[in-house]
Amino acid sequence: MDYKKQYEEWISNPFFDEDTKNELLAIKDNEEEIKDRFYKNLEFGTAGLRGVIGAGTNRLNLYTIRKATQGLANYINKQGKGSKGVVIAYDSRHMSPEFAKEAALSLGKNNIKAYIFESLRPTPELSFAVRKLGCIAGINITASHNPPEYNGYKVYWEDGAQITPPHDQGITDEVNGITDYSTLSIISEEEARSKNCYEVIGQELDDAYIAELKKQVLHPEAIEQYGDQLKIVYSPLHGTGNVPARRILKELGFKNVYVVKEQEEPDGDFPTVSYPNPESKEAFELGLALAKEVDADLVLATDPDADRLGVYVKDEKSGTYQVLTGNVSGCLLADYEIGQRKELKGLPEDGFLIKTIVTSNLADAIGKSYGVDVVEVLTGFKYIGQKILESETTGKGAYLFGFEESYGCLIGTYARDKDAIVATMALCEAAAYYKTQNKTLWDVVLEMYDKYGYYKDETTAVTLKGIEGLQKIQDILTSLRSNPPKKFGDVEVLRVRDYQVGTITDCRTNKEEKTTLPTSNVLYYELENDAWVCVRPSGTEPKIKFYFGIKGTSMENAKECSEKMEKNIQDLLNDLL
Repeated sequence: MDYKKQYEEWISNPFFDEDTKNELLAIKDNEEEIKDRFYKNLEFGTAGLRGVIGAGTNRLNLYTIRKATQGLANYINKQGKGSKGVVIAYDSRHMSPEFAKEAALSLGKNNIKAYIFESLRPTPELSFAVRKLGCIAGINITASHNPPEYNGYKVYWEDGAQITPPHDQGITDEVNGITDYSTLSIISEEEARSKNCYEVIGQELDDAYIAELKKQVLHPEAIEQYGDQLKIVYSPLHGTGNVPARRILKELGFKNVYVVKEQEEPDGDFPTVSYPNPESKEAFELGLALAKEVDADLVLATDPDADRLGVYVKDEKSGTYQVLTGNVSGCLLADYEIGQRKELKGLPEDGFLIKTIVTSNLADAIGKSYGVDVVEVLTGFKYIGQKILESETTGKGAYLFGFEESYGCLIGTYARDKDAIVATMALCEAAAYYKTQNKTLWDVVLEMYDKYGYYKDETTAVTLKGIEGLQKIQDILTSLRSNPPKKFGDVEVLRVRDYQVGTITDCRTNKEEKTTLPTSNVLYYELENDAWVCVRPSGTEPKIKFYFGIKGTSMENAKECSEKMEKNIQDLLNDLL
């Protein structure tokens, strides 16, 4: 792609607006910036777009939004499904309302009705709304937990999950087939309304969504008993979770919910954090300060689009607040949901728990203890949604719970994406239930380790930006494929799964078998003692990620083994860089 030629086209073609041209003229003497903005098209990946907001083909702007939407519209119309419509939601990020409206008016140009939320809404409500309204697709304008300069465009299909094969490739091909931005146009809102192609939605969908959450409650009597005693600190991290999270907790009977005031209002600058990520310790600094002030039992934070939940719980013995990783909070909820369903009404014979390949093996131990199948899928909650659809379509299997290590889970099947609002509700419910047994959530975590084993799972990543960085990430993966490690430190590799070529190789016998998952640029090493390492490029950021897990003999031993494994991985990475 001739980036200089593309740059000249954008500043000279009357199709592009004056603000865009002025932004680009301001960088006319910055060759590197011009190159970065135009050396490629912003890639439409397996779920949509994510990128830095700004002018250029490698940025997120009104024109790249139009291109993505036109490609989606082309695919929908070729499927003969345009009459079903598309629902559009957006979060608190910069340009989110503008991008959402641009997408709606682009759909209107293609005679496809857009149902657009009146104001910001969480991702899981978008997933729910697709099915509730009977739409063919959904669009969510969000960049999840990325830094403030980013925004994104996620596409959902009629099952309510993010797009999977064959739709992902079909839509991608349509988007990539558009090469001339000046052919892309929209209609006015007035014209879209006159064609019945533009409808604003809100309260009715909110009520229906909240009603579905309430159906997932297992122990309302525990909430009735302790809902006025538990103290909960909550932060929406300047995002979409504030209204629905507070509403569900209030309506269920949790009366002591303290919201972090400094992070309550939607704000695309995310002024109190450098990175609005509930995995980050920084995101909890204000919440933990408030928790100590009010003596809270648990501290919760949802990411900007409210599909991921971060958790701290109080250790009564030490008076400190203990962080629960996505693996630990997911396993805690899996154990609660499956265990209590078994106690209350028994489990279906074909019940199953879903986890991603980079999620803790603690989940496998929980599934085994309840006699339920544990289904592994590739990284990305859309694959969990795909399995739910598969079970409903075939009539085989009963979904019990699904989660991934990156702080996301789903209870019930009303949506097909991870839901931090239902996770917030369920954790508070679990806290009330365990309080009837004089236990805190931290007590239950420690009991879980004692019962299932001392699993510890971590992630380490290296950011490699720009063209050179992307190439280096590919070089690392190529090197690992051509020279697979036999050990990580002194821990032997037993089997290697290469999801790109679809093989599982036994390192001792060299025997190969086929994987059962879709093709993906991922390497997975099964190690001795139930340890593992997985390597994959990030799907949303210029990073290569190393996930790993170990099983120790105690909390202290698990910590020691995990630190040793991280060093082993870093040593390997240093050799590859």
